[in-house]
Amino acid sequence: MSLDPQIAEIIETLDAGFPPVHTMTGEEARAAIRARFVAPAQPEHVASVDDRTVPGPGGPLTVRVYRPEAALDKAVPTMVFAHGGGWVFCDLDSHDGLCRAFANGMQAVVVSVHYRRASEEGQWPAAAEDIYAVTRWVAEHIDDFGRDPAAVLVGGDSAGGNLAAVTALMARDRGGPTLAGQLLLYPVIAADFDTESYRLYGQGFYNPRPALQWYWDQYVPVAADRTNPYASPLHAEDVTGLPPTIAVLAGHDPLRDEGAAYVEKLRAAGVPTVSRMFNGGVHGFMTMPAFEICQRARAQACADVTELVHTITTGTP
Repeated sequence: MSLDPQIAEIIETLDAGFPPVHTMTGEEARAAIRARFVAPAQPEHVASVDDRTVPGPGGPLTVRVYRPEAALDKAVPTMVFAHGGGWVFCDLDSHDGLCRAFANGMQAVVVSVHYRRASEEGQWPAAAEDIYAVTRWVAEHIDDFGRDPAAVLVGGDSAGGNLAAVTALMARDRGGPTLAGQLLLYPVIAADFDTESYRLYGQGFYNPRPALQWYWDQYVPVAADRTNPYASPLHAEDVTGLPPTIAVLAGHDPLRDEGAAYVEKLRAAGVPTVSRMFNGGVHGFMTMPAFEICQRARAQACADVTELVHTITTGTP
């Protein structure tokens, strides 16, 4: 298994340029990552993009709502999306391009959430409770979003994938809302730093082990809490009743094996699950639109979500 050729050309530069966040405070890491962000001169067009606030367990939360052209005259799915960033950094702007692509590619309203980030803004379970609260609120006010109550989904990348998976567990355990699916992009699923993929790709592949361990230290500092399924979904004793799942994994990612283990756990429990392994990818590759592998993965994820929603809403594959 080899790296994608485009990524291989710049992996050393990419890896060397990642800030040593594990030596920083959360606020310093946020500032360092934010300083690297460059907004595209011409972002992908969608019908509308609006920032608004919704109630959250710790106070009002800002969400950014992306509407595709299709949403202007008919009901479409709605996806609540949690951005990655180790629960510590990134924001609505860092994932704006991905959310625009998903809104158009899925023909869905995407609701991106600015949840409380660790450690200064809130430790576990603050972020998880925020995503769950927004998901419930969106489902209860679906006429303000995609207008299809049978097609509410959650999604996220990396730490956001963790929050999406936790939200699916919370929704099942707390009596709703009913979710049509969950989209997990190379998710953080367990605090296990000794898997084969960690040993193979924990250094030199852009998402180093020291940073990953630091993310957990910021978000879930108490070791005993890390086995709680609302922190590490892989530790859930029972995953029956979870919504159909689409997982996108990267072959050169320290998180590859925990994501694959969760896929198998879901399948063993009878949860309809589609897994897409992009062997040449590194962690975060779906937010790197200059790479062809990113575009392929985005298109595949959109096609999988579209097919899932069609199956659920029509009852036919």
